[in-house]
Amino acid sequence: MELILMLAVAALLLWFILGYNSLVQLRNQVQNAWKQIDVQLKRRHDLIPNLVETVKGYMKFEQETLQKVMEARAKAVRAAGVRETAESENQLTQTLGRLFALMENYPELKSNENALKLQEELTSTENRIGFARQFYNDLVMRFNTKQEVLPSNLIASLFGFQRADYFEIEAPAREVPKVDLSVQ
Repeated sequence: MELILMLAVAALLLWFILGYNSLVQLRNQVQNAWKQIDVQLKRRHDLIPNLVETVKGYMKFEQETLQKVMEARAKAVRAAGVRETAESENQLTQTLGRLFALMENYPELKSNENALKLQEELTSTENRIGFARQFYNDLVMRFNTKQEVLPSNLIASLFGFQRADYFEIEAPAREVPKVDLSVQ
């Protein structure tokens, strides 16, 4: 009888340790995935001033758009946490979309090698951010689900594991930017 009790206690302890370790592992994977997004966002933030500086001379009549891009970039650089970063990056994406749309109307810019290269690098970085965001959100879903299902939810609540936030794109960032180039 003692042997059965000891085996039951050992099995319970093993289950507890494995459950806790799997939650810790998922939490660390979520944090690592966020750091990967952060690397791509930093790259994006570093490229934007170069692009703005390159197109500034050509886009004399679009200084307001360039200013909005730089303001959105500054807000994104200062953002902290997943939610605030997602909001500021959505705004930055919108203003960059407007800038790219305006650039199409400047033939000199379309043939400027530096502007084209920077635009291509930003587009490539946007793709990397998209893939990293998808990977991050998949890990967040696994981590959050693990905290909600029995029996691991008991361990999660006992040790105070917190749900992770998704990196979501808000509806306005999905809209195609509207550009009015009519002279008034």
